Amino acid sequence: MIKLFLASSFADVVALFVKSAQTELKGKTVTFIPTASIHEDVTFYVDASKKALQDLGLIIDILEISTATKNEISSKLESNDFIYVSGGNTFFLLKELRRTGADELIKEQINRGKPYIGESAGSVILSPNIEYVKEMDDFNAVPDLASFSSLGVIDFYPLPHYTNFPFQDSTQKIMSNYMDAINLIPFSNSQVILVDGDKVDLMDK
Repeated sequence: MIKLFLASSFADVVALFVKSAQTELKGKTVTFIPTASIHEDVTFYVDASKKALQDLGLIIDILEISTATKNEISSKLESNDFIYVSGGNTFFLLKELRRTGADELIKEQINRGKPYIGESAGSVILSPNIEYVKEMDDFNAVPDLASFSSLGVIDFYPLPHYTNFPFQDSTQKIMSNYMDAINLIPFSNSQVILVDGDKVDLMDK
């Protein structure tokens, strides 16, 4: 049974994570994937989420997909208790997950029931196709991305940072362009999408 905790801003919803985890967190290990952020100018959220996890007693195991070998990727995803994928450029993240085969390895772990935590791009990447977030992320930064088809773990399309600065305009444009075409679920920095098997809940902190 898949277990997903999809956030826009993890540091803002830590209490919901604790509530939803339903297990002792102290001493558990997290494969922390910051790949989406490595070419971004603004990255404070990566440190904020790492600190939030560490404050809960979790042990961070960094996995930089763009420089790791497939064996390293497989080993860390397999051995750690949680998978965390941070925010940043969703298109770059997809390129690196696909290039390394990490996309299939992550899907395999999720389907086995390993809890997955996504933040912004880390939430979007689980949708069937990421073309809808072009208004938010610079897809021109990844000109050689052959397809926008993504991991397809979920059948809906998370829209993070809805109504939050500085994404008010871009999220409204996405809503206008796609709300009648795909199953969008907009959610703000103070909300999360919880997926437990076939059950999908939108929760406020």
